[in-house]
Amino acid sequence: MTSLPSVIAMNVEPQPILTPEQDAYLRERSDWMGAYLVLHAWGMIALAMAFFVAWPNPLSFIVAVVVIGGRQLGLAILMHDAAHRALFKNTRLNDTLGAFLCGWPVGASLTLYRPYHLSHHRHTQQAEDPDLILSAPFPITRQSFWRKMRRDILGITGYQRRMEFFRTEMGTDPSPWQRLKKLMAAEKYFFLSNLAIFSVTAAAGVWWAYFVLWLLPLLTWYQVISRVRNIAEHAVVGDNHDRLRNTRTTLAHWGMRMVLAPYWVNYHLEHHLFVFTPCWKLPAAHRMLMAQGLGPRMELATGYLQVLRLATSKTHDHGDTGGVQPKRKGAALI
Repeated sequence: MTSLPSVIAMNVEPQPILTPEQDAYLRERSDWMGAYLVLHAWGMIALAMAFFVAWPNPLSFIVAVVVIGGRQLGLAILMHDAAHRALFKNTRLNDTLGAFLCGWPVGASLTLYRPYHLSHHRHTQQAEDPDLILSAPFPITRQSFWRKMRRDILGITGYQRRMEFFRTEMGTDPSPWQRLKKLMAAEKYFFLSNLAIFSVTAAAGVWWAYFVLWLLPLLTWYQVISRVRNIAEHAVVGDNHDRLRNTRTTLAHWGMRMVLAPYWVNYHLEHHLFVFTPCWKLPAAHRMLMAQGLGPRMELATGYLQVLRLATSKTHDHGDTGGVQPKRKGAALI
């Protein structure tokens, strides 16, 4: 990969320009860092499970669900990095571990997600953008937003999405056996990875933890923060035709990143400008842009509450459907 300066040009105003050294730094990937991030995500999940098992009470349960749901989103984010071949320097490691340790456990297919997501990057906020359905309906009313949040936290959204995937994959063959075969072919790695998680919890003597501390966060908190993150990235942005304004970076303190925006996913504008940059280098990319004096031209938010206020500024509810999820496995992950 050449280390020529990366110039992002979509209009005549000044655009980010990297030195060859900056460009080379942002493009450089690390197998060690990729392995650390994957182990970190699973380690946090294991620790949160152990925390609740050791001290079972309502508060520790809430903490466990929030931490585990956040790291489940973290796994999806790491799979997203793998889709850009930025998680590991080694291509085989990148695609294998990105699929089997990051994507499939949370029900996302790296193989299906990669072309879908790269199309989103080619056509960001344009008519051809497959993710436009996520941002186009905004702003919505607060009442509409809270209805969606209620469905998310109750697990209704997660259940409906998963059942829709299953129905689509089974098709309309009149034979139940053939429909089951199609479902197993499409979901075998999801089922196998979840069977492995169940086996680990059963071997530890807490088989119930798979259902309470894995499936429940996946169907609830994971859905909540996925929706908030989707809104923050492209909804109610300043200019759909300016690459510095059609994607948002949301500045967040460490606590918010812990529960809502793991693995630097809040630096979404930087990711769109420098798509091959590993997630852990996005803060450096942000500093480079700010050093060039581009801050006033960038779509920046000082926090997720600011974004949600913008996204829920509509005054009348006419049955808007902001944030409808695409019927594609892995779509709308990031």
